[in-house]
Amino acid sequence: MSEAGASPIVPGSQAPHSRPVLWLISLVAVALSLFQLYSAGIEPLGLFYQRSIHLALIMMLAFLMFPVFGARHGRGPLGGAIDLAFFAGAVITGGYMALYLDEIINRAGFWSQTDITVGIIATVTVLEASRRAVGFGMTVIGVLAILYAFAGPRGELPWLGEWLPGILEHRGYGLDRLVGQLYLGQEGIFGLPMGVAATYIFIFVLFGAFLEITGAGRFFIDLAYAATGRQRGGPAKAAVIASAGMGSISGSAIANVVTTGAFTIPLMKRLGYKPHQAGGIEAAASTGGQIMPPLMGAGAFLIAEYTRMPYLEVVKVSILPAIMYFGTVYLFVHIIALKQGMQGMAKSELPQLRDVMGAGWHFLLPLAVLVWLLVMNMSPMRVGYYAILTMLAVAALRFAVWFFFVAPGRGEPVTGAALIQALKLGALKVIEGLELGARNAVAVSMACAVAGIIVGVVGLTGLGLKFSAMMMAFSDGNLLLALVMVLLASLVLGMGLPVTASYIVLIVLVGPALTSEFGVPLLIAHLVVFWYSQDSNVTPPIALAGFAGAAIAGARPMDTGFQAWKFAKGLYLIPLFMVFNPEIIMGGPLPLLAWTTLTAFLALGAFAAALEGYLFTRMSTPVRLVLLPAIVGVFYPSLIAEAAGAAVMVLALGGNWIASRREAAVAG
Repeated sequence: MSEAGASPIVPGSQAPHSRPVLWLISLVAVALSLFQLYSAGIEPLGLFYQRSIHLALIMMLAFLMFPVFGARHGRGPLGGAIDLAFFAGAVITGGYMALYLDEIINRAGFWSQTDITVGIIATVTVLEASRRAVGFGMTVIGVLAILYAFAGPRGELPWLGEWLPGILEHRGYGLDRLVGQLYLGQEGIFGLPMGVAATYIFIFVLFGAFLEITGAGRFFIDLAYAATGRQRGGPAKAAVIASAGMGSISGSAIANVVTTGAFTIPLMKRLGYKPHQAGGIEAAASTGGQIMPPLMGAGAFLIAEYTRMPYLEVVKVSILPAIMYFGTVYLFVHIIALKQGMQGMAKSELPQLRDVMGAGWHFLLPLAVLVWLLVMNMSPMRVGYYAILTMLAVAALRFAVWFFFVAPGRGEPVTGAALIQALKLGALKVIEGLELGARNAVAVSMACAVAGIIVGVVGLTGLGLKFSAMMMAFSDGNLLLALVMVLLASLVLGMGLPVTASYIVLIVLVGPALTSEFGVPLLIAHLVVFWYSQDSNVTPPIALAGFAGAAIAGARPMDTGFQAWKFAKGLYLIPLFMVFNPEIIMGGPLPLLAWTTLTAFLALGAFAAALEGYLFTRMSTPVRLVLLPAIVGVFYPSLIAEAAGAAVMVLALGGNWIASRREAAVAG
């Protein structure tokens, strides 16, 4: 699910690898992708077989890609020895589980010393692989979770329990019990997060990689420019649309920024957007790609597994909120273009829709097959498999048509040697896609493995219930205050965790409180936490997507981060709207649904206008101040408050439009 166009920067890819190591990376990566394709479409494997083999290959790849002392240093004898030891640990982690699974199941709860030893090796290996592939923050949180399990009168570290606040105290657990939970059970490393990573997520990461190597990114960007380029602020609007298109099949907001942003940010700057505005717009739009169906990064699969709802249902209810988000970013872009008097691009500078579709229509076929098979209720893993096969078949058919019909018509030589050379290039492209898909999956799979450690500790110690009790105590039963706490927690977690891991950790900790104590419907609770988990991409001081946009725009990172934070305000407001107006997600009478949708769009538009102080013309400060309580009223779960808020907004925005017409008449 990595973005197409310019190839995304794979962490660790700049390491000074020797030629044998590069060959080994390619070999393991291709083997991993072929294994995933085999298990997805030919012979499905059992739960532990699938997850253990996947994790072993992922960790082997991680230790090859990321040297122990970092990308800037050569391995050397010491580094090579350490990497080799951990590489062996990766093989042992997956191999032992796959080879001795029946015996392990038969002695469940009565583990042998070998089981415990291998479990310790596996846990340490997972934490180290995560440090290299995901970052130090993820490993630290995993280690803290293990220390927390040991803290208590019956644990390995009873003295540590004395430092815990009363509400966090527990009995403590020994090494055997914890290792059994983390490695030998279904709630630890090989739990649900790893299960989703080893099945649904990987196959769509691979699908995104094949889209990337075939040039789908450029097609989506050109399509967006052809549609919006001549409008005011055209490149910025194209950035929003292209990021929605690419982001919906991608898994990384940052990679989305560096791919689509490489094309859109320079054009935005040329049109008149300030560098930090251009970077912020791209960051906000790219972050929205992670909440855009059909794939929503890895979120749609995880939400479906946790809620036990059909994947297609999760996708359907996410469409309208995603459209709201992109509508808000689009409106911000339009308002800035109006304020700064920008014009669109010249027709001669833009690609023609007919040419774009003629060159890349085949990219739409795999997406159409994907959506159709999902509607037919086929397993998402099998859907991804058939989508990949469709893409390869379409690419092969397109090549055959060009080689045997188009090329001869242009007088180009069609020889056996040329055919063999073309087939070799095609085979290399397929191998490149297999390798790229595996490389792009390393970080998310390792994040899910460590998230499994955290989930296992939470289940063992009852930390989730304790955290829920803390939420109730601090919020004093106020739902809005509880949601603010979730938002702050997601921001802090997002400073050190990727989106997927942040969502898993948060939903395990705060999900029970939101659903049981505050009465938030299960699906909405998951969507809220998932949306809030995206905020570290656009919220200073750690606005990762914003910083990536700043690097391309040549702007100050913090300035760009604050712009991204402003443009991505829908990320905070729309989840609130889902909570207080659940009918927009859960369904209801058509008139109520229409009213809720209309007022939601009106409120988001009014919010953007009030924040920028401009809509059809400049907006006075008193009008902007009046709009704020009206927006709050629309979010409040009362029909009278909603109607009053909507009326105030219509009057204020209507007055702004009338004022703009008067100014135009005077100027004319």
